[in-house]
Amino acid sequence: MSNKEKAMDGGKWITLSTVISTVFQFAQVALLARLLNPADFGVVSVSNLIIGFFGVFANLGFSNSIIYKQESDRTVLSTLYWLNMLVGAFIFVVIQLATPAIVSFYSEPRLERVLHLSSGYFLIVYIGQLYMFLLEKELRFRSVATVDIAGTVIGAGATIVLAYSGFQELSLIIGQLISQTVKSATQVILGRRYFKPALRFSLNQVQEHLRFGVYNLGDGILGFVQSNADNFFIGSILGVKMLGYYTLAYQLAVFPINRLNPIILQVAYPILAKMKDDIEGLKRAYLKILDVLIFCNLPLLAGLFITAESVVPLIYGPGWQETTHLIQIFVFVSLFACLSHPLFTLAFTRGKPNLLFYLNLATLVVKIPLVYVLGHLYGVTGIALSFLLATFFNLVANFFLVHYLVGDFFGQFLKNFVQPLLFGVIMVAVIAAYKTLVGYEGMVHTVAQIALGGLTYVSLTLAFKFSFADLRALRLAKS
Repeated sequence: MSNKEKAMDGGKWITLSTVISTVFQFAQVALLARLLNPADFGVVSVSNLIIGFFGVFANLGFSNSIIYKQESDRTVLSTLYWLNMLVGAFIFVVIQLATPAIVSFYSEPRLERVLHLSSGYFLIVYIGQLYMFLLEKELRFRSVATVDIAGTVIGAGATIVLAYSGFQELSLIIGQLISQTVKSATQVILGRRYFKPALRFSLNQVQEHLRFGVYNLGDGILGFVQSNADNFFIGSILGVKMLGYYTLAYQLAVFPINRLNPIILQVAYPILAKMKDDIEGLKRAYLKILDVLIFCNLPLLAGLFITAESVVPLIYGPGWQETTHLIQIFVFVSLFACLSHPLFTLAFTRGKPNLLFYLNLATLVVKIPLVYVLGHLYGVTGIALSFLLATFFNLVANFFLVHYLVGDFFGQFLKNFVQPLLFGVIMVAVIAAYKTLVGYEGMVHTVAQIALGGLTYVSLTLAFKFSFADLRALRLAKS
């Protein structure tokens, strides 16, 4: 099977995995929103903030370096495996010791049991993590998809059962631990044909991986800080209830995009890594990735923007109206982030992870003052706006880095972007007309808006982007 065929097959499996995982996780949040209150979600968000920070140290960039170097030496892989296990145990102990100080800082007693329990994630995740990297290196995306589906479905089911049983915020934490346990076990089962850890540990032989990971780690820390400065500010100043509203808005407007984009990027990186010296080929691939991401994401975001006031009460139930205007702001955050994502694949393909470090450093310098000033002036809305402005700055800087890596591309990008943007504007106008002339409250009107918007975008795409003849030709070519 050629690399192109492997990429198409991988895309199919990663798409299936992402769709199933996203549906289950989305359904989980929608159900829990009716069982838990905003403060419960806020408490879990603080826990996820702490776990997310230490998760930055998860692999020290080993996933990218293993794929980039096409690593297969057993001594090297064994050293990386045991090093990850040691890091996981160390992080577990640090969180246990730091919990009293964190509880005191947030003045939230419920955080104590949440953090003590959630820190167990680091004792589980590293058992199978290296196997996942190797499955990706070998383009075994069917196995990668199986791991994700199994963990997500079982974890979501456990979370919902626990929530109905009265475990409140702990249901989310225990569900996450169950999900990761299933994933780690499945990773070992499916990946052991490629690697069996030996009792070997040689730091001298992993120096290149460690050097590759230094900038990746620095980029991860800066990326985490600049991505979560808003959550930190809300949780510490405005309280866990407002953080709960903010988290639910983020889950609806940003989370699906962060799940959809890896369908392409996860498949693309191992393929592009094999053509890292072909600059023109990389430019064409980058533009193609952007084109696909835009056509997939833009209609979802445009539709969510115009239907937010109908969708929120339908999905989350009463009491969550506070999230509507936040969702509409996050729609633009998602759009800018969507356009930024392919740089990460490009930077690692070119062996330039340091560029991501500098990009996140610059974004952090811009975002922190914005969060502080706008947060004090306009509360949670101001913080969402600061996130939007910082993401736009990141996108502009992102494009300058892409130009540095592959040369001039922006003219072609604009030509590709105009068409889906116009389709999205027309779709929004059609839905807005329906809302004004017919109505927008209730399930019937919400479903009608979604159907009308989808039909409009698909019709425009078939008329001006892909014809039925093109699709039939593609199908025949594949067969």
